[in-house]
Amino acid sequence: MTIPQSISLSLSDAEQILTHAKESHWIVNYEEEKHQLVLEKENEWLAKMYLPWTYEWDEKKGLDVRPETHFSLALIRAGQAAVGYFHQGQLIDHRVFRAYMVRQKQGKSQIKHLKTKGKSRAGSRIRLAETARFFEEINERLQTYSAQYPMDFWGISCAKTMWPYFFDSEVSPPFSSKDANLIELPFHIAQASFEELEKAGKLLSQFHLILSDKGKDAINLKSKEIEITDSEDW
Repeated sequence: MTIPQSISLSLSDAEQILTHAKESHWIVNYEEEKHQLVLEKENEWLAKMYLPWTYEWDEKKGLDVRPETHFSLALIRAGQAAVGYFHQGQLIDHRVFRAYMVRQKQGKSQIKHLKTKGKSRAGSRIRLAETARFFEEINERLQTYSAQYPMDFWGISCAKTMWPYFFDSEVSPPFSSKDANLIELPFHIAQASFEELEKAGKLLSQFHLILSDKGKDAINLKSKEIEITDSEDW
């Protein structure tokens, strides 16, 4: 479970790249909705740096450790979800939810089935009730976290087909789909499990770098040593 085509960086690596960007007069833009920095030169992006959720970005100070970081992750798949609360990057509390949402013969969730054949049969009505309760329980847990902790970020991994059921549930989540501190996780989640929840928390506590083709020429990472060039040829 990794961020596609990304490179993990240490803090010193990240600082070295950002120092060079400043000295070379590259533009560094912070994108709040992804908690990432975009490094640009001459209107072309060279690198995208995903910041750990335990760090913040200040245009004057640069990278800075958050004195306190509270965030929650919700990994949601049809029939199973894993929800957790993290403090300073450490998983403190979690819960796994399960529901009878999948049509066993077809292996298709009731949500997808509704688009084709409706909800007239008893089994379909049971699965719809299970689906509704499933999202209510998830949101009840998230509401508990919101009431207890000053949350900095909410992370979500959930198919867009399920977003209406999540956000329009009888028990609403403690954020809207357009809130700035709601971030869709930038990596693939295979299963909504405790193990994946732990892995996601660890990934979000690291720096990750994605390079464009021109960025690869400008920033070479070899044997954990960074070689940075600023050639006029690219």
